[in-house]
Amino acid sequence: MADSKKPSKKAQALLLGVGLDSDGHQRVTKGKNFALVGGTQETHEAMTEKAIKINEHLSKRGKELHEVSREEFDDIAHKVGLRRDAPENN
Repeated sequence: MADSKKPSKKAQALLLGVGLDSDGHQRVTKGKNFALVGGTQETHEAMTEKAIKINEHLSKRGKELHEVSREEFDDIAHKVGLRRDAPENN
């Protein structure tokens, strides 16, 4: 008789980068924990560099993306040059 238990799902997280500027080329880059689409060559390269650096910081901490808190992610993002914009008050 086969085991009827379903395999447990592994927690997952993904960084999604979308470049809103364009020079007519379609760019898509996938890596561990990230998928990047769009942008000019300069924008796309900047997104790729930051995503790789985020993964390097995670590795130094011995963690996966899905294992960090929002505060810890914000700290890592700040270290690689990303910042959170405050929402506009309407």
